[in-house]
Amino acid sequence: MQKVVITGGSGLLGTAVIQEFLEHGYEVINADMKHPKEALCKTVITDLTNLGEVYGVLAGADAVVHLAAIPVAYSHPNEVTFQNNTMSTYNILEAAGNLGIKKAVISSSESSYGICFSKQDLQPQYVPIDEDHPQLPEESYGLSKIVNEKTADMIHRRTGMQVVSFRLGNVISPEMYKNFPRFIHNPEERKPILWSYIDTRDAASAYRLAVEAEGLGSVALNIGADETSMDIESKQLMETCFTSVLDFRKELTGFAPLLNNEKAKKLLNWKPVHKWRNYVNL
Repeated sequence: MQKVVITGGSGLLGTAVIQEFLEHGYEVINADMKHPKEALCKTVITDLTNLGEVYGVLAGADAVVHLAAIPVAYSHPNEVTFQNNTMSTYNILEAAGNLGIKKAVISSSESSYGICFSKQDLQPQYVPIDEDHPQLPEESYGLSKIVNEKTADMIHRRTGMQVVSFRLGNVISPEMYKNFPRFIHNPEERKPILWSYIDTRDAASAYRLAVEAEGLGSVALNIGADETSMDIESKQLMETCFTSVLDFRKELTGFAPLLNNEKAKKLLNWKPVHKWRNYVNL
């Protein structure tokens, strides 16, 4: 049985990721600062900014899935967010690489593209945004994610460990679908995230598939649903909110996503299956 350590397993996404690995026969350890509401596996209380503690919790693991982070810009002073997110990720990858762990998946973000928390009303340069789109954040959260992706590249070069960085769309757990009727007809509200979302269960399957994949090196992948979170067609959303964007890399039909997930689907043999319309009474 393969042993996987999941950091931040007590959080919103963590529960679904732990469940996914348990259901597929893995031994799972949750490394977090707090216990989860419901204990699905053993939790080891770990300060991930302490390299010694990280070595301790990773010893004997076959893979690590790193979810733990300050999850949003401006919730803490900028330097606190930057220091926490970059050092915890550095420690995880440094320890895993030196312990001979072969697989790591870390959590980056669509906010690394800079549009999400922009105070300057930054526009996408083209849509749908793929992994080659420039990353232009104005704040330390988005910057921390770029640094983490570079740390992943560095550790892979040094140790050969496969590190997959997930640029996650807006993470939605099943109970959050009840909020959708409030915004699905209001394009402005979710404009900064290009109306993206990803169900926790679909994200969880992507994390497992990334651990099981071979030969990916160090790679960043967008993880989002196959549709927007809106009941307004994507072309109309762009015409309403991003009038200056003229570069459309593919034809926008229906509710097509503006965060391109094709690379993840291809490399991981992954397909998101949960659609908000199945959970919301229109």
